[in-house]
Amino acid sequence: MNARIASAPISWGVIEVPDWGVQLDRERVLSEMVSLGISATEFGPEGFLPDAPAERAAVLAEAGLQAVGGFFPVVLHKTAEPGAPGDPLPIIERELEAYVAAGAGTMVLSAVTGEDGYDGVAELTEPEWAALFANLDRALDAAAAVGVVATLHPHLGTVVESPEAVARVIAGSRIGLCLDTGHYTLGGGDPVDFVERYSDRIVHAHLKDVSLEVAARVRAGDVGYREGVRQGMYQALGSGDARIGEIVSALRRSGYDGWYVLEQDTVVENEEDAARALENARRSVAFIRSAVEAEPESAAVPA
Repeated sequence: MNARIASAPISWGVIEVPDWGVQLDRERVLSEMVSLGISATEFGPEGFLPDAPAERAAVLAEAGLQAVGGFFPVVLHKTAEPGAPGDPLPIIERELEAYVAAGAGTMVLSAVTGEDGYDGVAELTEPEWAALFANLDRALDAAAAVGVVATLHPHLGTVVESPEAVARVIAGSRIGLCLDTGHYTLGGGDPVDFVERYSDRIVHAHLKDVSLEVAARVRAGDVGYREGVRQGMYQALGSGDARIGEIVSALRRSGYDGWYVLEQDTVVENEEDAARALENARRSVAFIRSAVEAEPESAAVPA
């Protein structure tokens, strides 16, 4: 079962958002992952691993890590016309070359607004929704053509964050979903309900535990997303309010056979923060191993 447990560099504070915090070097991050017994990882943001597909594959192989795939933010709602300015498919297809080279199987798309960070709110027009759905299906087909599964990550501060937006994607596109237990909570949803409603569409899972107290301040706009993370919005798995054990049990009952990725946004500003990130990752890995290896409840998840 451990082969299905992976991590992501964001759990060490490595992120695509400018001015987030100290960006630890990849040698340290990858070696600390391996020290925890992790055998697979997502790619991390642009620049963390080499851009050249063969070099990216070589770095992971040298570290002793399998490539899962990665979180790929891209603007998907502007146009679906092939070759038009803003067409996202060429960017997606170029990134897929690295997935093929590294043997990675999952592209986790995030439908970003085009602005830096995750504090904005976007309301799409009906033509923009139509472009989003079309591009999600185009990305799904382009990935499938090279043996990769494309999935959409509902995410705070993107064009798909709320339960209502997720329902529109389910109805309007063929793409599968990445369940992110933290971001779906921040978007106003219940991750256990997410599994019960959409078990047949979940193809990837990002596990975050959440302090609902801090999350409420972020949702209310009292503090920004980064500040909420810095204040402890995400806790070591099993230490917060997100019912991670119940979620994993529900996924297993549903027949989910994808990755369980420890992917908890962290702000690292100094060496003390870096040490705390490593300890939280250690505790989280132990928790998720126990949860994944436990016997699932026998009751089936409703369709």
